[in-house]
This record gives sequence, C-alpha cells and structure tokens, in this order.
Amino acid sequence: MVMENATDVRKEWSSVVDSVVHDKPKFIKRTRDRMWLSNLETMQEILDGYTFTAERFDEEDGSVTLSLNEIDLVENAPTEAAARRLLAYSIMDYASEYYENYQMYSKAPNRKGHVPYIFKALITDDAEKIGEGIVCRDGKN
Repeated sequence: MVMENATDVRKEWSSVVDSVVHDKPKFIKRTRDRMWLSNLETMQEILDGYTFTAERFDEEDGSVTLSLNEIDLVENAPTEAAARRLLAYSIMDYASEYYENYQMYSKAPNRKGHVPYIFKALITDDAEKIGEGIVCRDGKN
C-alpha cells in the first residue's frame, strides 16, 4: 500500500488536500497509526453499496409500522410514506448521537456494524433522500 508520512503531509497540507479533492484519496501513516483521507464524493460512492431496508407491517388500525433491519429503529404512522419520513428522521437522529458518542458506540459489539450506515446518513444529510431510499419488504405479523 502507498502510505505517505504524516510529517510530509503536514508540511504540504494545502497541496495534499487539493490532491485528495481533485485527484485521489491518500493513505497516511503516523508512527503506528494509519488513516485514509478522502473527499465526501468518494466516501459516498463507497457507501452506495449500503442500503437501508425495513420490514413493513400493516397494523389492525390501518397504520403502517416500519422496522429497520440495519439498526434497531421502528416507526409507526398512518401511511407508509409518513412512516418512511419518521424512520428517516430517526436514522438521522441516531447517526448524530452515534457520531457524538463514536468512541463508545463503535466499540460496542451490538453497534459496531452500524458504522457504514451512520456515515451514509451523515453524508446524505437529507431525511427526504434517506426516506426515499429505504427498501421496504412485507413483514410477518
């Protein structure tokens, strides 16, 4: 792997950032630490492979419940569209909370796998887009 030394990156910060934004991501090494510097478009392309999916349940009262598969979030509303909207806002709220507590959440065994979905939500930063992108499948009542 092509690793750039952190000292060199720091000395040439402006040109490194320009290169990352306009050319390609960089791999950087500082002592034992390794990191990756990228623009958000590249990260978005990587995360495009991750999709939010939900089980849809039609309730006896006529409402719709959506249960997100990737993260333990559930919303109920009078229509699927309204439930999607609520679920999208719940995803965004959870993503913000996760990021604020990243050190703890990213190490928790039951939350580790949420990382790509958290970054997908944070980078998308649009509840309407997130809601439209949720793939719903009929669940079993």
